[in-house]
Amino acid sequence: MDEGYEVYCRLDVGKSEHHAAALNAAGERVFDKPLPQDEARLRELFTGLQQHGRVLVIVDQPNTIGALPIAVARDCGCTVAYLPGLAMRKAADLYPGKSKTDARDAFIIAETARAMPHTLRAVDRDSEVLAALKVLSGFDADLTHECTRAINRLRSLLLQIFPALERVFPGTVLTRSLVLELFIKYSGPTGLRAAGRSNVLRWARNHSRKDPVNLIEAVFSALGEQTVTVIGTEAVELVIPASPPRSRNSNTNAPSSQKKSKNCSMTSLFPRS
Repeated sequence: MDEGYEVYCRLDVGKSEHHAAALNAAGERVFDKPLPQDEARLRELFTGLQQHGRVLVIVDQPNTIGALPIAVARDCGCTVAYLPGLAMRKAADLYPGKSKTDARDAFIIAETARAMPHTLRAVDRDSEVLAALKVLSGFDADLTHECTRAINRLRSLLLQIFPALERVFPGTVLTRSLVLELFIKYSGPTGLRAAGRSNVLRWARNHSRKDPVNLIEAVFSALGEQTVTVIGTEAVELVIPASPPRSRNSNTNAPSSQKKSKNCSMTSLFPRS
């Protein structure tokens, strides 16, 4: 980071309130107060500090709750930097006391920025694409986790009431769009038996680009392996249709690129091969 700033303002960012500590080039405090997560108050602080000269704003969280302070600081003409957590902890060890308060952390980081500017990292001004990728990839990861949870729940329900039927769908077979739609429509063994092999096969052919005869044969072969009804089957079959993540193929409004997906997860932003 460049040197030669007249004010070093550290923001210990929070969800609804930040703590700001500002030091001048001589290390004297010119501001040390909490302030709300509010554009007007942030702008008032930054413009006020600029009366002393060039202002360097240092944040501990450049994303999420720290995004607004960074945007306001830049709009006011301040330079923005970031102090990594490891550097912060090392700097904190140089100061007496072990208490961790927003005011103490804010002062330590402001002083570190003033005395050791080489420890700072620039917050990229042209990071719109990177910020968008972080949001989208995080959302995609959440969808993947939710899909995995839902598939594991569905497998557990099948194991509980009809292990032979669960064995028909090993590994990723249970994640296929046709399989998930099958359970959404017929719920479980009771619904499949009631519909009958020919009706289920006809429905499956209408919902699959490949001939599903082998899959349906395996399903009805498994249905013949168990004659008893396990306690709780009725309740499980009420839950099963809501357990699978919805297929991309089931979404008539989905883009054609999504409809072509062979496997169903939740609708991911980054379709997996």
